[in-house]
Formats: sequence, structure tokens, C-alpha cells
Amino acid sequence: MDMKKYTTRFYKIDLADHPSSYELEELIKEFLRPSECMVVNGCKRKNEDATAHADEECRPADISLAGRDMNRDEAKRYLYFELCRLTGYTPEWGTLTGVRPVKMANELMYLKGLSEEETRQKFLDHYCVSPEKTDLVMETSRVQSAVTGKKAGKTIGLYAGIPFCPTRCLYCAFTSNQQPYSEIQKYLKALLFETETVGKRFTELGVSPESIYIGGGTPTTLRAGDLDRLMSAIEDSFIMDNVKEYCVEAGRPDTITDDRLEVISRHGATRISINPQSMNDSTLELIGRTHRSGDIERAFELVSKYSDLSVNSDLIAGLPGEDYDMFVDSLNRVIDLKPVNITVHTLAVKRSSKLHELDAEYHYDSADGVGRMVSDARKILAAHGYRPYYMYRQKHMAGNFENVSYSLPGYESVYNIRIMDEHQTIAALGAGGISKAYYEDTNRLERVPNVSNYQIYIERIAEMTERKEKKLYLPFERSDN
Repeated sequence: MDMKKYTTRFYKIDLADHPSSYELEELIKEFLRPSECMVVNGCKRKNEDATAHADEECRPADISLAGRDMNRDEAKRYLYFELCRLTGYTPEWGTLTGVRPVKMANELMYLKGLSEEETRQKFLDHYCVSPEKTDLVMETSRVQSAVTGKKAGKTIGLYAGIPFCPTRCLYCAFTSNQQPYSEIQKYLKALLFETETVGKRFTELGVSPESIYIGGGTPTTLRAGDLDRLMSAIEDSFIMDNVKEYCVEAGRPDTITDDRLEVISRHGATRISINPQSMNDSTLELIGRTHRSGDIERAFELVSKYSDLSVNSDLIAGLPGEDYDMFVDSLNRVIDLKPVNITVHTLAVKRSSKLHELDAEYHYDSADGVGRMVSDARKILAAHGYRPYYMYRQKHMAGNFENVSYSLPGYESVYNIRIMDEHQTIAALGAGGISKAYYEDTNRLERVPNVSNYQIYIERIAEMTERKEKKLYLPFERSDN
């Protein structure tokens, strides 16, 4: 595995006003820090981070697309090989910079008619993806196809967001607030209104949830009575006959209590998330979590009393202060707790996180160790019977790797697969929720976002439902799919 090698050399790259300049810039970032290069379009500088090297602006470019008539993929391959040559670094994801490589593979096979082997070769040869990552994509695609098939019918994925947490983690960029409980109750009132309004419209159209996901934040920040109110509103507002799975993200083990679990189980939920992120107490303290590894183990014990609830768990590779042995120890300890799903996230340094404020280039500095973590995690999990079924990438990830969910056979999350496959309408309720209306006839999505600020969401709740009225229901009003 070729890892990132940094030099003291400063590079100038001319994209020559290529129509795909944005994607090309994203590829450059996988090789070079902003401080290591100047990206220009002819004489016009693109990245302002290179102001310290203004004297470089007039010298010839190290890489230039000027005079080269290339489409997007050709330009990406040219840039990729030139950057590999100049830096000595070979990213395992090749020229791919997008979020959904598995969706790309699925569309090559199911929409364009390529065989699995032809698709595999396209990833290897056309996109320069490493054999290991190509195999990961193909295995994930096979599992997804066996679990969900291609068509969801007249169904939606339903998401309800609770944008509150006990504390904010160092790396968190989600809508997560620490507020008095009185504020949470004000938010809940608005969320219940949106739930009832949206549920009524979908019921009128004969549309039902295939999957339900209550996420956050930390939904179990809600007290048991308020969690009961939310889950009752969902039941009363939507057609529940076709629900295949129902997940509540508990996340923080310090919010998992018997009374909350009783509510979750009574309302027919089938899955719950307990997200350690690490089993290292020193790491948990550093990243801003108030629980310790013993609390995680006790949370699993509590959930084990509810036989109808299966458990998902998350770990993060590349957390500050953690080396390979610490990560593998966390992974093995979580496997011993027997969750049906384990997601291995690669740490991403998002702009709105505290970690970005402290070290905006942490994902570059931590790249070397993370590659071995995620590679060996797959082998360890496979040895215990877990298969990859859901995978995506993000910007600013350590080593530009990936997030992968592994599952024991039969416990794959339909909601997770559908939201990444993007062939189903997603109705997202709550602050920060982004609904997506899916038009099957043209295979396209139209985003219908809610505002992220929970206070503005409360104030403008009527507008949030009106946005959905204008756009979210149209695919079902226009067709019988």
C-alpha cells in the first residue's frame, strides 16, 4: 500500500478552465495539501491558500491541461498519473472522488448492462482503483443486490432527526446542540407537527415507509415520555403495514436506560445503535464523550433483555491519539459484544468541527496509520462472519479512505442501502433533514431541505411542510410506481 509522501517542493497546476475543474481540484487535494500547491486557470489563481507563494504565479506549471482536449475522465486520469509521478503517492481510490462508488458500480451493471467482471475491470483500468478497493465495491454491491433488489415500489425511507446531544464530539459536524430540556420540548412540538402533516399526505397517496430511522444528534436525549410521543405520532400518521425495519439511534451509551428501551421496543423498533467510536477511555475523554468503555458494555447488557432489538455499533479509525493496536483492540472488544452491524468510519475533518479549528490538516497527518486500520478491519470482521453491505466516502477523510458497514447475514440495514443507492424517495423530518424526491422515469433526485438551525426550524415549521408540499410528493402524484 503506497502511502502519502510529502516533499518540500511546491507545485503549480493549471486546469486551463476545464469544465470539470471542481472534480479535478478534489483529486488534487488527495495528493497535495492546499499549502503545497497553487491551482490556476491560465493566469487566474484558484486556491487562495497559496498566497505565500505569489512569486510562483508566473512560472511554468508543473502540470497543465492547456491545449489538451480531454473529457472529464481523461483529464482526471492524466492528472492522476502526473501527480503519482511527481509525489510518489498512489491513492487506492484512483481517480474517484465521489461519495458513492458502489452506486456507480450498480449503475454500470443494472443500467448500462455491464457484467460484474466488466465492471470490475472498469474500476481497475478506467478509474485506477486498487484491487483491494475494487473487490470491496464488488462484494458490497453483491450483498446489496441480494438484500434489497432494485425497486422499492410505492414506499419511502422515513427519517426523523433529533439535533441534540449531551456533549459535542471533537470531530462532529452534524446538527448537534447542547440545550436545556425546555428547548428540546419546543423542538419536539414542531417535529410532531411536521410528522403529522407529512404522514397525512403520504397516507392520502397510499405511500408507506419501507424503513424508519430516528437519528441525530442523539435521539435518546429525549426522555422516555417524549420518545413515546414521537414514536406514537409516527405510528398514527404513516401507514405502517410495509415497514421492514425500524431503527432508533441511541448512540451515546450514557443515554440508554430501561425506560427508553421499553418505549423503543413497545413501538416495534427492530434496531438500535450503540456507538462506542472507541473502547479506549483516554480517547473517549479526548474526543469529548462523557461515557467510558464500561458504560458501553453495560448498555449492551441492558439491550440484551429486549430480544426484538438488534444492535448496530460504530467505530472510527484515525481518532486523535490512537494507534493501530488501540484501534484493533476496540474492534475486537466490540465484536465480543456481538452487535449485528459494525460500521468502521474513517475520521473526516469537517470544517464545522472543533477538530478542524484545532488542526485543519489532521486528515493528511493521520493518513499512514489509517490505511492499515481499515484494511485489517475488513479481514478481522470477515473472519467473524461480517459482510460489507453499505459504503460511502467523504471529503477530508484521513488517507481518503471510506466508511463501511459490515453485517452478519440477514441483518443488513435497508435504510442505509437505499439512502446510498438513491433509488427511493427519502422523507427527512426535523432540523437539518434533507428529503429527496426520487423520479423513477428519469432516475433523478430532487432535494427538499429543512433548515439546520433548530430554532429557525421551530419558527418556520409551516414553511418546512410547504416545501415538501411543493416538491416531495410529486413523484407519487404523477405516477403509480
